[in-house]
Amino acid sequence: MHEMVKGANVDLADLSEDIDSVALGLSWTSAAGDGDADVSVLLLDAGGKVRGDADFFFYNNPAAADGSVQLLGKTPTADGSEDRISLDLTAMPSDVERIVVGASRYGGARFGELDGLRVTLADRAGEVLLGFSIDDAGVESAFIFGEIYRRGGGWRFRAVGQGYETGLAGLATDFGIDVEDDAGDDAGDDAENDTGDTAGDTAGAGTGGEETAVPDAAPEPGRTAEPLPAVPGQRDRRAAAGPAPAAEAAAPAGEQAPVRTRRPRTARKKVTLPRVARKSLAENDSWRQARLFPVSSLKSDREREMRATSILLSVMAQVPEFGRRLTAAFGAPAGRMETFTEVSLPHGDSPKRPDGVIRVERAGKLWTALVETKTNGNPLKAEQVQDYMDIAARRGYEAVITLSNDVALEGSPLVDVRIDRRRKHKVALRHLSWAEVAHQAQMLIRHEGVGNAAHAWLLQELLHYLQHENSGCHGFQNMGPSWVPVRNAIDEETICQGDQRALEVVGSWERLIRQVCLRLGGELGQKVLPVQRVRRGADPQSRRAALADGLCRDGRLHAELRIEGTPGILAVTADLRTGRLRTSIEVPAPEQGYPLSWAKRLIRQLAEAPADLHVETLVEGEGGGPRGTLERLRPEPGDLLPGDGARITGFRLSLLKGMGSTRGNAETGFIRSVDDAVHRFHAGVVTHLERRPSRRPGAEAPTG
Repeated sequence: MHEMVKGANVDLADLSEDIDSVALGLSWTSAAGDGDADVSVLLLDAGGKVRGDADFFFYNNPAAADGSVQLLGKTPTADGSEDRISLDLTAMPSDVERIVVGASRYGGARFGELDGLRVTLADRAGEVLLGFSIDDAGVESAFIFGEIYRRGGGWRFRAVGQGYETGLAGLATDFGIDVEDDAGDDAGDDAENDTGDTAGDTAGAGTGGEETAVPDAAPEPGRTAEPLPAVPGQRDRRAAAGPAPAAEAAAPAGEQAPVRTRRPRTARKKVTLPRVARKSLAENDSWRQARLFPVSSLKSDREREMRATSILLSVMAQVPEFGRRLTAAFGAPAGRMETFTEVSLPHGDSPKRPDGVIRVERAGKLWTALVETKTNGNPLKAEQVQDYMDIAARRGYEAVITLSNDVALEGSPLVDVRIDRRRKHKVALRHLSWAEVAHQAQMLIRHEGVGNAAHAWLLQELLHYLQHENSGCHGFQNMGPSWVPVRNAIDEETICQGDQRALEVVGSWERLIRQVCLRLGGELGQKVLPVQRVRRGADPQSRRAALADGLCRDGRLHAELRIEGTPGILAVTADLRTGRLRTSIEVPAPEQGYPLSWAKRLIRQLAEAPADLHVETLVEGEGGGPRGTLERLRPEPGDLLPGDGARITGFRLSLLKGMGSTRGNAETGFIRSVDDAVHRFHAGVVTHLERRPSRRPGAEAPTG
């Protein structure tokens, strides 16, 4: 990997022969585990300015219609999390000379509070070509990490590392994006109902003014206002805008009111589906609705694999947004996609039959991937995947994609394959879990939107199939063969540090937590990521070994989840000695007001929370504060105040439940209980807490 310093540049063609499509990763860590930032991409012309509003890509406009840019979202890493961007350089418009890649923080946060600011660039095969670390971040609230620019018919990368104290607005202004102070436009988007209608075009998004919408800006003098191209998945709010603004209504007779240009809205979209089910026309409850993908007839694992592969690949080909979402991270371009199942390819004495093939055509070029699928608890076979890697390398295919209920971990491949580095053509081995497939379908049909109603219906049918108990596509379901022996050894106090079985259990726990994040994030339409509290550069295997030693010593498995917009980190602890699960969150004390008012407000917020919720006051110093169940504290919130007048720093809210269940094996029971505990705690407790602002108001809100 080519390590770069600030200001240096390099020709991408000198690093790889396969740079038609590249993937950038922007990463950072936080000692507190809650540091976050948002990436953005700007396409610039020869004059160093955006050509128009559509050249600004961010969380509300995550993809270009031509597939040249796609924001892929965050993925957990050993050091924290990484925000990924896919760039198809062959699809980049000819008048785009520079591609600027940056990130911004919000809510008054600064990049100096984060560690390990870094950008990496990988080629189509996934091989990391270069890296650049920013070590001098301070009070900046926005940073340009790097830029890709044309030179001599090719593309080069420059390590920039330029910061802005004025945030995203300051960065955007440099590249021709107008900015207005919209601090006064925080009238909430509370009028938005389940169908997405709003009370006005200038209303801020979010409840209680938590987010700030960007007002439309007038066009520059001498320019004709043009409407902004539709942002993917974003609704047009103007239809519900109501009467014309007063200033427009008061325009003098004979003069045309100024036309307002629609600008990118930086407030996140909050789209929810109606929760009330439609009345059924069936005569009785025993009737089952006809489904496009039936599952009742499936009897064998082979049937499940063939059905699941065919259904998934066909929906990917018919719903462009979905197919692109699943393949962009693997280096596939945006183009015409065709999928095939049960193909036969020559290999040695006998042909091999991969479960599927994906082919994407763009500008006369083909991107091809072989697909190997497993359902239920069936593991991937290393020799089978090795054969497909060899076939792909020989035939010039770009990737082999494995798909199973297992979840891949960084630094711990699901299958070990031999890669011949002497081959000129490199093949990427990538993995998808069925839980991730369901997550992406859920995000599109419930939160982000797809092209038309038929596509949404297809995705809904796919999701129904994947979630059916007979499909075999349920996600991670087994804690592995070491789970029961480790539980028994902990109960008998016979396990020692360094036990390899404990390391296997820690790996299974990490897989389970990542799947819980996928499921919860799909339901909420928000980023949910596991928090990694490790120092930069820590080896994943060393980190898991340390966690395994802690399991042997304390008998506990612990994880933390960061949910976008929540006031704290959701912690999950499985105590294998007591057989109990604890879910908790620490809520910081307000900066103003009186402690008794804080306690009363907290109890009011938790009016609908479970009565057995434990509430503990956190005080300055090592000692703990008063605690009690919500049922006991409701009539007397003042019991949360420490008697010695110690300074209150926050409150810890906790729920306890037993592990496992009376049905199924111990592995399935434990996994189900963890999933249920997290969802119950979020729905019953976290949703009632005051959310922190997701975006800085005022000058940091660019209008494009």
